Amino acid sequence: MSEKRIVLISGPIASGKSELARRLAQQTQSALLKTKDVILKRFPRTRVERAPMQRAGDRLDRETDGKWIATELGQRVLADETFEKAPLIVIDSVRIKEQIDEVRKAFSSKYRVVHIHVWAPPDELERRFNARRRPGDPQTYAEVARNLTERRVMALRDYADISIDSQRCREIDVLVQATAALGLRPRIVEPCVDVLIGGQYGSEGKGHIASYLAKEYGYLVRVGGPNAGHKVLLDKPHTFVHLPSGTLHNTEAKLILGPGAQINVPLLMREIQDCFVTAERLSIDPQAMIIEQQDIVDENKPSGVVTAIASTGQGVGASAARRILGRDGKRGVRLARDVPELKPFVRPTIDLLEEAYASGQRILLEGTQGTSLSLYHGFYPHVTSRDTTAGGCMAEAGIPARRIRRVVMVCRTYPIRVGNTEGSSGYMSQDITWDIIAARAQIDPEPLKKQEVGSRTGRPRRVAEFDWDQLRRAVLLNAPTDIALTFVDLLWGENAGARRYEQLHPDSKRFIEDVERVAQVPVSLINTRFHWRSVIDRRNW
Repeated sequence: MSEKRIVLISGPIASGKSELARRLAQQTQSALLKTKDVILKRFPRTRVERAPMQRAGDRLDRETDGKWIATELGQRVLADETFEKAPLIVIDSVRIKEQIDEVRKAFSSKYRVVHIHVWAPPDELERRFNARRRPGDPQTYAEVARNLTERRVMALRDYADISIDSQRCREIDVLVQATAALGLRPRIVEPCVDVLIGGQYGSEGKGHIASYLAKEYGYLVRVGGPNAGHKVLLDKPHTFVHLPSGTLHNTEAKLILGPGAQINVPLLMREIQDCFVTAERLSIDPQAMIIEQQDIVDENKPSGVVTAIASTGQGVGASAARRILGRDGKRGVRLARDVPELKPFVRPTIDLLEEAYASGQRILLEGTQGTSLSLYHGFYPHVTSRDTTAGGCMAEAGIPARRIRRVVMVCRTYPIRVGNTEGSSGYMSQDITWDIIAARAQIDPEPLKKQEVGSRTGRPRRVAEFDWDQLRRAVLLNAPTDIALTFVDLLWGENAGARRYEQLHPDSKRFIEDVERVAQVPVSLINTRFHWRSVIDRRNW
C-alpha cells in the first residue's frame, strides 16, 4: 500500500463499527483515533455512558461546525510519530456529514480519505443491542432509534464510499470485506514463490542448494517431516530435520512449518534451541501433525516398514496413517495447536503467506525427499508416505500455483537410495559401486564411502548410474524452470576446484548439456563439492 489513507467509520449502535476499527488498525499495524477519547479529553467530567457522551459530541459539533475531529487528527499527526508515519489512520467513529467533509478538506491533499459505513437491518440491531446492553444505555432499542444523533448516523449509509451489511456476518467477515474494498489485500497475483524439490530418490543435496539461495528470501518454508535430513555447511556440517535449511544462512528470514508438516516435538525443540530461533521468527501451523513415540516404535518393529522397505523409521508414515484414520476422534491425534511447548510458535500459515504476498516478499518453499519417492508417482511400495513433487509440496504449504515463480529441481550426477541389509530398498535402474565411481572420477573411494551414508539412518547408500528416463519423468511431474545439478565432482574429481563453468572438465560440460537437452530447461546451479564456494551460479534471475 503506497498511498497514505484515513479511514472514517460510521454506523448505528450494534452494527460492529468499533470492532471493525479495532481489527483494521491491529491487522495493518496502523493508528487508531477513538472519538470517545477526544470527547473525554475536551470534557473530562463527562460520564462514560451513551447519552452523556452523545450530548458532549453534539456540543462539540455545534461549537466547531463539525471540525473537532479534523482538528484533533491534525494535532495527532503533528505531535504523535505513530500517526505521522502510519500508512493507515482509522477513526472510530464519525456521526454526521460535516465531520466527514471537514476531514476530507483538511487531509485530501496528503491522504486518501475513505468513508466506510457498517449497518444491519433494524431487527438485527435490536437483537444485538438487547444481547449486549451496557449500563447507562437506553432501556429499549426503540429509544435508541428515536435519538437524533442515531438518526443522523443512519443517514450516512448513502453518503459512504463503502457500505457493509453486517447482518449475516461475523466480525472477521466484516473485516475481510473492508480490507478487500480498501485494496489492502493484493489484487494482482504476483509470482513470488520459488520451489526447491528433489528429482530422484532424495539426498540430492537440496539442503546445500537451499542454504545457498536462502539469503534472497524473506520467508523460508519447509514441508515434510523428520525422515529427511538436509545437510548444510556452517562452521561444521549441520543437518536440519525440521527447520528450513537456510535458517542460519539468513537469520533475518521468517521461518514457517506448514499445515502438512509432521513434527517430532523433542527433536524440533532441540533444533530451535540449537539454532537460537525465537517464537517471533518461527511459525508453526496449528494443523501440523505431531509424531508420537508409539509411531516410531511401530515403524521399527520386526514386521514394520524399516525392515520391509528400508524406511528411515522416524514415525512419519505411522503418524500420517493415524491422522487419516483418526478422524473418528478415537486415536488420540494431536496437532501443533494441542502441544503446550509449541503454543508460542503456533500461527496459521495462510495468514503469514498473505502478509508476505501483500508486502512483496519472496518465499522459498523447500521440499523434502525426492520425486521418485512420491507415494503416488514413485515405485510403490518402496516410497514415502507423502507426495514429494512440487505440486505436493505446494499443497502441504498451502501455496497456489499462480504464486509460483521458479521451480528448481535438484538432481545428483549419480542417484542414491538408502540401503537395506535385509534386501532391496527399492527400484534403481542400474546399481553400481562407489569404487566404480571413484575410479571414473580418479578420486580416493574411502572418503566417498564414509561420506555416503543416510543423514537420518547412518546406513550406507546404494548408488546407480544417472537415469535419463527418471529425469524425463521428474520433469513431466514437476515442470521445473531450472535444474540444480549436484555432486559434479563425482564426474571428474578435479571439478571440485572449479569456480566457473568453463573450468569444468569437457566431459562434465557435455553431461550438463545432455541434461539440459533432456530436461529442456537450463542447469542454472552446479554444485562441485560440499564447500562454501562450491556452487557455480548460472542463473538469469
